[in-house]
Amino acid sequence: MNRRDFLKKTVSLGFGAGLLLLPKGLRSEAALAAQENYPDLVALKGGSPEAMFDRGIRLLGGMGRFVRNGQTVVIKPNMSWDLAPEYAANTSPGLVAAVIKHCKDAGARRVLVVDHSLDYWDSAGKNSGILSAATGAGAVYAPAERQGYYHKVTFNGRRLKEAMVHEAILECDVFINVPVLKHHGGAGLTGSMKNLMGCVWDRQIYHRNGLQTCIADFLYAKKPTLNIVDAYRVITRNGPRGGNLADVAQLGSLIISPDIVAADTAASLLVGRKQGEVECVRLAAEAGFGQMDLSKLNISRVTL
Repeated sequence: MNRRDFLKKTVSLGFGAGLLLLPKGLRSEAALAAQENYPDLVALKGGSPEAMFDRGIRLLGGMGRFVRNGQTVVIKPNMSWDLAPEYAANTSPGLVAAVIKHCKDAGARRVLVVDHSLDYWDSAGKNSGILSAATGAGAVYAPAERQGYYHKVTFNGRRLKEAMVHEAILECDVFINVPVLKHHGGAGLTGSMKNLMGCVWDRQIYHRNGLQTCIADFLYAKKPTLNIVDAYRVITRNGPRGGNLADVAQLGSLIISPDIVAADTAASLLVGRKQGEVECVRLAAEAGFGQMDLSKLNISRVTL
């Protein structure tokens, strides 16, 4: 798909049309609460990122379902770029703050926010708004700009056999992945899996060994507890950095799921991709890391 097609499909398809392809298993909020039969995935639209997350995490049973009292939590947003929030290159800072608040309310002893940024780490944190959002909500903005914070991990990936992974991610009790959905010139799409490249020191090892396969292979090293895909503002072309407001579309959406494959499959539908079209998602499904057939899942769709 070329950039013009991507932009056209993103703007015309939007949230509703993509997820109307997912009719099975939908239940009302009341029925879910009454039966404690939590959805596998929640897809929301129509509110701020913070409001959508508040509603979505309640439907999933609350953050206390994922975070226990006294645990250490690492939140991995996309904060790679030295750009302001309106450019959609990084995760919405308000969403990051909301996730931190829910973790603290659930009893987390310590919450860290970590990303190995591509632009200068300190400037990316400040200008993305994530540094102030994280510290203001009571989290630690963990340093990630030096190789000494990363430790070698070996695992049984198909192409990616080892990686230098940030120590906070290796040591945490709960790992929460909060990507921003956007176009990516190399991988085609940035979502939950692609966001995990910010966990490692040497990204070039992915490009040398097959980008799509390595993106999926990282899940052998560390699989997130929860995935929260920020699709409020989306870069539709010239990603992953962007930098032009003409390339940004406001979809006003959010996807939440413990299943990283399901989260990225649903996210890809928002931008006009067919189920299985994103190669790393298909490879992760084949490896057993999650469910790509969304018709088999219990999905809750919410409009605020």
